[in-house]
Amino acid sequence: MNNSLVVHRGSQLQADLAQAFPAMAAPPEDRLDLRAIYFALRRQLTVIVVVAVVFVALAALVTTLQTPRYTASARVVLNSLEERTTPRGEGAGALPPDSDQVDTEVEVIRSRELALDVARALKLDTNPNFAPGSGVGLRSRLKALVGLGEEAEASPTREERLDAIAERLQGALEVERIGTTHAFSIAVTEVDPHDAQAIANEYATQYSQFYLNQKRASGAQAAGFLSERLEELRQQALDDMARVQQYRIANNLLSTTGASLSEQEISSYNQEVASARASAAADRAQLATARAQLRRGSAGDDVGEALNSGVVSSLRSKRAEVAGRVAALEAQFGPGYPALQSARSELDMIDAQIASEIKRIISNLEAKVQVSSGRLSSLQGSLGSAKGALASNNRAMVALTDLTRRAEASQELYDSYLAQYKETVASQGTERPDARVISYADLPETQVSPRPLLNLALALVVGLGVGVVIGLVREMLYTGLSTASDVEHKLSLRCLESVPQVGSILPGEDDPIEAIAHAPMSGYAEAFRGLRASINHALGDTRNLVLITSALPREGKTTISAGLARVAALTGERAVVVDVDVRQRGATRALSGELPQVGLLEVLRGEATLEEALVLDARRGVCVLPIVGEAHGLEDLLGNGEMGPLLARLGDAFDLVLLDAPPILPITYTRTLATQVDGVVMVTRWRATADHAIRAALRLLPEGRVRVAGAVLSQVDLRKQAKFGYGDASFYYEQYRKYYA
Repeated sequence: MNNSLVVHRGSQLQADLAQAFPAMAAPPEDRLDLRAIYFALRRQLTVIVVVAVVFVALAALVTTLQTPRYTASARVVLNSLEERTTPRGEGAGALPPDSDQVDTEVEVIRSRELALDVARALKLDTNPNFAPGSGVGLRSRLKALVGLGEEAEASPTREERLDAIAERLQGALEVERIGTTHAFSIAVTEVDPHDAQAIANEYATQYSQFYLNQKRASGAQAAGFLSERLEELRQQALDDMARVQQYRIANNLLSTTGASLSEQEISSYNQEVASARASAAADRAQLATARAQLRRGSAGDDVGEALNSGVVSSLRSKRAEVAGRVAALEAQFGPGYPALQSARSELDMIDAQIASEIKRIISNLEAKVQVSSGRLSSLQGSLGSAKGALASNNRAMVALTDLTRRAEASQELYDSYLAQYKETVASQGTERPDARVISYADLPETQVSPRPLLNLALALVVGLGVGVVIGLVREMLYTGLSTASDVEHKLSLRCLESVPQVGSILPGEDDPIEAIAHAPMSGYAEAFRGLRASINHALGDTRNLVLITSALPREGKTTISAGLARVAALTGERAVVVDVDVRQRGATRALSGELPQVGLLEVLRGEATLEEALVLDARRGVCVLPIVGEAHGLEDLLGNGEMGPLLARLGDAFDLVLLDAPPILPITYTRTLATQVDGVVMVTRWRATADHAIRAALRLLPEGRVRVAGAVLSQVDLRKQAKFGYGDASFYYEQYRKYYA
């Protein structure tokens, strides 16, 4: 009870694990993909080795044809900002070199322009190593090896030779930045080590002088351009200024203090008009005041002008004196006194003189008002005329302003170019290089290419890789059957047995049928006994009518049929091989001795008895029902039901009836015979028959009416079978072969 519980729990645990991890439930051959690859590579080992050897041989040939090359390396570094500035403090660059600029400098070194400078400096067009047609590549060596020289071409010009050399230098150049610094390694690879050293050093020198030469050339070019341009700008400035002055003269726009004469005249008139207007107003005010005083009854002696008049003042003094005398006389003598009358007459005369003087003063004020008014009118008229002239001048000033601006612009441009020219001339001779050489190349002593060991090692690795790929592709494209596992997985049939080639087990044995009798304890004979046992297990208690067929010809059906009959006979069974292959007649041809006069065709036609047609091959111990003579119409007899009774008689007379039938795909009546037997055995040749051919043959058999016992792998080479993995019992043959011995 406890054991049952343990078994149950163990089974349940295994089921749970299989559900959780489906890969554990798969067959071992499905899980061990790496092992399958290993066996596939074992099978393709010859292909892999051949491909690897070919690659190594090609690498050896290429290495032999390659010309030794040498690499020389020089180093340069970009100067800092301070080192690149001129003595006047004007830098060649605004910023210190950064990563982008460093990458740019690498491209400058690789440029065609620098390569041409190197070629010209070293006069490489006269160097024999760089002469046209002096190729040192693999292509040139191959042409020389097979005797094909370079095609004759027209002699190139010097510039064309330099262009070709520059292109070659670019291909031989390698520029690398040293770490994250601003230094570069300039490496040149050439056939001649001296050429490599000279070119690398010249590259470094040319690059260090590259920007300096450009600066000098640019400075000289700029100075020449500025000099020519300055003369043009100076003449332009003079012409523009002359046009301004001519326009001023033509339009009366002359000036002395920056303003035009009309403006100066108007300014003067404005001042005089203001003064005249003030004077006229003052005169009119004095006249009006005097008249107002007179209207109020004043004697005029209090008029402003009268107060300032000396005559009036004298008369008023005299009147005061006379008035005092009159008052004294009146007080002393009375009104009738003659002297009083005389004094009064004198006083009246003085008053009359004062009044007359006041009138004269008023008249003078009136005249003064008229004069100041006339002067104001005259000045206002002159001012209006001046303003009219100024308006005309202002209209002319529009064009004058444009001419003046042009003249000023020409002058400013001339001044700017003049300052730039002076600066350019002053900076010539003070340029400094942007880079310098920190180490020149040494003469290389060791070649960098070819490297025989490295080339051969790489060729071996690549060859093995390509061989592995080719081997795996061959395995993937292979559609044959190699193991019992292939039969079961690809055909969904039981593999009854793997029958080996007789030579792979019994060397020197030529007859596969005789080998069973000669070595009944060998693995070869055991394979047929195993096949017989598998057929019995597959068919059970039936009459053992077995059809031996295949999908294609030459699969080994006759050998399988004869071998099975031979093994059955050795075990005491009565076995017969019926040859129903009208075209090949394999079983009939395998008979030793004379053929009978009658055979299967005669029996089916009723022309002979079965006993007369049966032949016993005494040497092989096999009973055969052959096909003799012309077999026209046999296919019709087999398809018209004549074979059924004959098979029944054979089944009753023999323990094992084997029909050696033609292949299914090309022959139709085999499919009919398959319905009249107890079981069909498909024979497939080891690693020869495609699985899809067998599947096509199986599809042609009548569905539900044919019992396929299984398939047999024939002609298996046991010496190679061990390379195909654990999917077949013969994989372990080396472990049990001594058991047969």
